[in-house]
Amino acid sequence: MKFPFTKMHGLGNDFIVIDKVTNLIDLEKINIKEISKRNTGIGFDQLLVLEKSSHNDVDFKYRIFNADGNEVEQCGNGARCIALYLIEKKLTKKKQILIETVKGLIELNFVSPLNISVNMGKPIFKPDQIPILADQQKLTYIVDGINVGILSMGNPHAILLYKNIEKMNIALIAKKIQSSSFFPKGVNVSFLEIHSKDKVSLRVYERGVGETLACGSAACAAVVYGVEKKLLNKSVKVFLKGGNLKIDYQNNSEVLMTGPARLVFDGFFLE
Repeated sequence: MKFPFTKMHGLGNDFIVIDKVTNLIDLEKINIKEISKRNTGIGFDQLLVLEKSSHNDVDFKYRIFNADGNEVEQCGNGARCIALYLIEKKLTKKKQILIETVKGLIELNFVSPLNISVNMGKPIFKPDQIPILADQQKLTYIVDGINVGILSMGNPHAILLYKNIEKMNIALIAKKIQSSSFFPKGVNVSFLEIHSKDKVSLRVYERGVGETLACGSAACAAVVYGVEKKLLNKSVKVFLKGGNLKIDYQNNSEVLMTGPARLVFDGFFLE
C-alpha cells in the first residue's frame, strides 16, 4: 500500500498528517504502530487524519492516533499543525477555521506559522467525564499515595507539582500513575514547576507515547490547574522541552493556547 503524508511538528511534538479530503486512503489498512517506529517507519508521536466534516457549518474534521495505534480525543500541538496544513495546502482561505474532533468542536485562528491560536474549550472537572473512578468532584486527588491534580481538556490529564523537574526521572512516577485503575481510559501525566505566577516549566509523559518534547493540551491542563489553585495568573508562558506556549485561562472559561507549527516535508510511504 502506498499513501502520501506530510511530516509536521509543534515544538518538537511530531506528527504525520494523512489527508483524506483530497486523497482516497483506507485507514484500516495502515499499521499505525509500525509506521510510528523511528528506525523502521516514518517516526512520529501522533498520526493526524484530516477528513471532511459531516456538518455543513463546520470546515473540517480531524482524528488523532497515538503511536501505539489507539485513537485519542484531543491534541493541542496537532491542532495548530492542522491549521498550518490547511493554509499551506490551500484547502481553505479562512484564517478562522472550525474543526470537528471526537470530543466536539475547536476553533483555530491562524496569524502566521509562529502564531497560531487554538480555542481548546472549557476544562472538564466532573469525574465521569474525565473519566476517573471517583464519586466526588475535587481539584486534587490522591492516587497511589501521590497528590495529583486531575482534569480533562477533551483528554484526561494528571498534573503533579514538583521543583527541579529537569533532573527528574519522570517515567517512574508517570508509569505508576498511568497504571492505576483510577484512570479507566489512561491519562497523560504532567510534571509542573512554577517559577512565578506567569511562568512555568512542564514535562509531559503521554499515554501511548512516552515523554514528548511538548504537549499542548497538557500545557492547557497544567495552567488551568494552577489558576484554579490560585497559583498562577490568567495568562501564563509555559516552557516545554521543545519550546514555549502561551496559555490564557480565567476561572470557568475557555482555554486559549497560542504557539507555532512547522511543516517539515512531504512524502510517500510504501507498506
